[in-house]
Amino acid sequence: MKKQPFNEKTNVMRLLDAAGISYNAFCYADTDAVSGTEVAAVLGEDPDRVFKTLVTVGRSKEYYVFIIPVNEELNLKKAAAVSGEKSIEMIRSKELLPLTGYIHGGCSPIGMKKQFPTFLHETAMLYDRIFFSAGKIGYQVEVSPEDLMKMIPCEYADLCG
Repeated sequence: MKKQPFNEKTNVMRLLDAAGISYNAFCYADTDAVSGTEVAAVLGEDPDRVFKTLVTVGRSKEYYVFIIPVNEELNLKKAAAVSGEKSIEMIRSKELLPLTGYIHGGCSPIGMKKQFPTFLHETAMLYDRIFFSAGKIGYQVEVSPEDLMKMIPCEYADLCG
């Protein structure tokens, strides 16, 4: 596994730099890791500290972003409740790129084309730093949850289980 600096920075890294936010960047592009738990294993990190970014649509046709540990599943009822929707569902994979600018497996909460209401699973507050996609498959960034909240408006919520 490689650590900063890389030959190329992702847009997420450039945005963090511009905001003056401290982060660590990791590249696992030369591994076979695909799932979030495989990424956590390659990073040598607890999967509870490695988060995935999920994009959903509510019954109202509004979009929402949920950031949860890679070893968890989004509870759609809890997601609907915190977003004030009657129901929520995952968007289709083909909708992700035009909506966010990211592809499946490389979606980051930072740097989306448009900022959607965003919720961070409450367990993130247990950690000084968490990992999430740097906006490109094979790249992760590690930042504090507080710094993530400085970059994008989001709130803690119980989203899993």
